Amino acid sequence: MALRFYAVRFAANDPWTLARFWAGVLRREIADDGLTLLPGSATDLRIHFVPTSAPKTDLGRAHFDLTSTSAEDQIATVQRALDLGGRHIDVGQEPDDGHVVLADPEGTEFCVIEPDNRFLAGCGTIGAFNWDGSQEVGYFWSRALDWPLVWDQDQETAIQSPAGGTKIAWGGPPVRPKSANDRLHMDVIADPVTDTPAEIDRLKALGATVVGTDGDDAVMTDPDGNEFRLVIR
Repeated sequence: MALRFYAVRFAANDPWTLARFWAGVLRREIADDGLTLLPGSATDLRIHFVPTSAPKTDLGRAHFDLTSTSAEDQIATVQRALDLGGRHIDVGQEPDDGHVVLADPEGTEFCVIEPDNRFLAGCGTIGAFNWDGSQEVGYFWSRALDWPLVWDQDQETAIQSPAGGTKIAWGGPPVRPKSANDRLHMDVIADPVTDTPAEIDRLKALGATVVGTDGDDAVMTDPDGNEFRLVIR
């Protein structure tokens, strides 16, 4: 049996408009449903936008780190985001930091990372799916997805698919308090789907909690209390 990363679930007040924003920033195609950004390569994260009525009121626990191939590329990515409706925001970054912190039109934070960042080298346009999170949750997801730890130092952890691509990283303490307005969540899927009940039991043994259902999907939380879904397809 196996569990695989299926998609980033991105909650939005206007998911169709936000899908177009991110398609423009990432230079991705949108599926026929108008809500799913198709991967540009085999290791790209699929992003699926879903509607929510809750306004964005505070910083979320998770954000994307976008990579740059050069200083000019970083400037171009920032300008593209601004032209599409993004904005600069202050989350406490230092004036001499090399990365640029932005928010999308609904306020979800993301960073455009300076070129020559060795940690994100070769990871693709979304270099990292970055979380405020504990070392424990990094270990949990490494075991859940069977992805190796590629960083484990000073309670900071990161995992990456054996095939490469985006790293999922957790920054260690202090962990931002859980917010009802977190916009980014993980969707995973059992492969084959017939293994879903066994995968739910395995995830519970690793430290996950079942908190409900949404249609056929199982809604669970990881050891840090972040919701994720075991998607039934």
